[in-house]
Order: sequence, then structure tokens, then C-alpha cells
Amino acid sequence: MPEQSYTYIIVGAGLAGGCAADAIREHDKKGSVLLVGDEKHLPYDRPHLSKKLWFGKKKVEEIFLHDQNYYDENGIHIKLGTRIVELDARRKAVRDGNGSSFRYEKLLLATGGIPRTLPIPGGNLEGVCYYRYLDDYLRIRKEAKEGKSAVVIGGGFIGSEIAAALNINRVKVTMIFPEPYLVQRVFPDYLGKTIQQHYIEREITILNGDKPSSFVKNGDKFITRTGNGKQVESDLLIVGIGITPVIDLAQQAGLKVGNGIVVNEYLQTSDPNIYAAGDNAYFPYQALGQNMRVEHWDNAINQGKWAGRNMAGAYEQFDYMPYFFSDLFEFGYEAVGEVDSQIETFADWQKENDTGVIYYLKEGKVRGLMMCNVWGKVDAARELIKKGERVRPESLAGIIR
Repeated sequence: MPEQSYTYIIVGAGLAGGCAADAIREHDKKGSVLLVGDEKHLPYDRPHLSKKLWFGKKKVEEIFLHDQNYYDENGIHIKLGTRIVELDARRKAVRDGNGSSFRYEKLLLATGGIPRTLPIPGGNLEGVCYYRYLDDYLRIRKEAKEGKSAVVIGGGFIGSEIAAALNINRVKVTMIFPEPYLVQRVFPDYLGKTIQQHYIEREITILNGDKPSSFVKNGDKFITRTGNGKQVESDLLIVGIGITPVIDLAQQAGLKVGNGIVVNEYLQTSDPNIYAAGDNAYFPYQALGQNMRVEHWDNAINQGKWAGRNMAGAYEQFDYMPYFFSDLFEFGYEAVGEVDSQIETFADWQKENDTGVIYYLKEGKVRGLMMCNVWGKVDAARELIKKGERVRPESLAGIIR
């Protein structure tokens, strides 16, 4: 089978890959572009799968970056439902699962991450949903009817959001997670426990400090057994326990990997003709002075754009500070920087309405901020982190409101 050649090949047709294709075409109108994706869908905004789609604020057809006509008109060739299984960096070639081979001048690995699975009896039962993709939403949305029941495994971002979405749609929800309270990785204990109480008041059953030990299918029902001896029956079983970055192609090609695919400030891997962006990229977070991997929507968009521009010759350092956000019933937040509940925090807080700003500090310097029910302050937060000045925590009161 003859090889086809492209100026640019993007492996991964998610948000980072789609934004990279846009940026390439903005800077290079003539170079040929191939965008290859595992999913059968065009690039789309993933956050809506656990947010606006559930609340009637978005329709499925509105979450796609572009329609097929856009890609056709801009000369961006797309192969969907196709997995790249081999990367030969020496030959500058990739091969897909159907045996087709493609040569490139510049390559982007925007392969993202895959859901972590549970290595327990029944963990791979048919119908267990490791929630991440549009097809997962389409299936669960169809089945999540009023009066149904669901077990949600995981108390992090996805677990908390999907539990709220199901509850608002009148599904009886039980959450199971090993941490003492919701979203422990980023929420200080006082905030996490407050949010968890809101869930309980909405009749969501919380089995915290526990984890599933097995799943069994009994007719149309799932039976979840836990390490603490609990047993819960449900119509739906949804697991959201994080993702693992997809780095197999990078490893195969001998690229440097760590907590993801290691890239420099230009998002180049150890092979300067290969770039990485999005959930799989382990990059220099310049404002924090450390390498990080960030699994959020805003990072995927902007790293995709930067990588695309740099592949097309722009050669711009990625110095952007991505933010992330979530909506948990009436409580919403935007956050930027190193938001880690294990480091020192200072809360400028109004308890009566769960409103305020949480500052995350290391060695007296502000490393991250979470603005809770406070909006439009992300840029101010970025500037405060960039200053890198030593501060007394109490002096932060009132700086951002």
C-alpha cells in the first residue's frame, strides 16, 4: 500500500488536536494537514459532557469546534475512528490500525488520556461506564430517567459533576470514594466538607472513606460491593477516577517521557519534529518554575494552538497559565496555578453564601488561587502568581473580590 505524505500530521482529534489544526491553517494556508482520531466524532468541547448538556444549556450539535464543511473548505483531511499504532521517528512515518502508512514533516501527539479502570472483579462488566467520551454521555443520558438509580465511583471533578447532573435530572445517586470528602485534591477540608454537606442535603448518598471491591450484574441491575461491607443496587454504574496519559507512541519512538510526554517551552518533544499538547504533555509551567501536566479544557485549547503555530514556524514559547472551572449545583469556581490542598491555604471567605477566594501558598508565595462564586478574576489571579512575591497570608484579604 503506497504511503501518503503530509506536511503536518496530528494524532488525536480531541480539543488539543482540533485547535492545533486551526492554528496550523491560520499560519500556513498551503501545507497539507492530516488529523487522525480514535473517536468517530469531530473534535468537540469535552467539559459539556458533565455540565451544560445535562442542564439543557447546550445541544449536542453545539459542542463541536467545527462542522465537516469547515475541514473540507480548509483542506484539513480527517480520519475518524482510526488509531495510529506505530510511530517511526527515524522515517518520520506513522501507521494506522488498518495498515495505512503516512509520512510527515511535523507531527503532533495530542493523544490525551484514557480513563483509569478498576482492577476488581466485574470491573470490565458490560455496561460499566468509565465516563469520558461523547458516546458515554449519549448512552447515559438516554438511560438516566427520573426514578432511576446510579452509583458513581469517584469523588473528584468528574464524579462530583456527573453526580450533580444526575441528581438534577431526578436520578437517585450514591457516591463511593476513598477520600474523606469531595474533591480532596484541591478543596481544603472546610470547603470540601461544606460542599459534601450540600450533596447530602440534596439526598445524594455519600459513602466516603470506602471503595468498590466488586461489581456484579443481576438482570438489569448492578450490584456494587465495597471494602467496608456495603452493598448498593443501581440501574447505572458510572466510574470517574481520573485518566492515564496516552504515551505509548512516544515510548515506541524513543521519546523522553515522564509524567506524560516531556516537552520543552515550545512544546517540542526530544525529537524537534514531534510536538505534544494537551492532557498527555509534561511541560514547563513557566510562571511556577516547574514541569507539570494539566488535564483541563483551557490547557488543551491553548497548548493545541501554540503547538500548531510552532509546527508552522512561529517558534513561540508556551507561557500561558491555563485555568479550570467547575459547577457543583449553585457552587461554582474558577482556578489557576498550583491548586493543591496539601500545601498551605488562606481563605478570604464569606461563610453565609460560600463565596470567596482561596489562596494556595508555598514558602510564602502565592502559587494558585480558587475563586469560588467569584467571577471574572482569572487574569488578576494570574498576575498575582506571576509576581512571585513573599506575602503574609492575612495581607491577601480583599486583594481579589
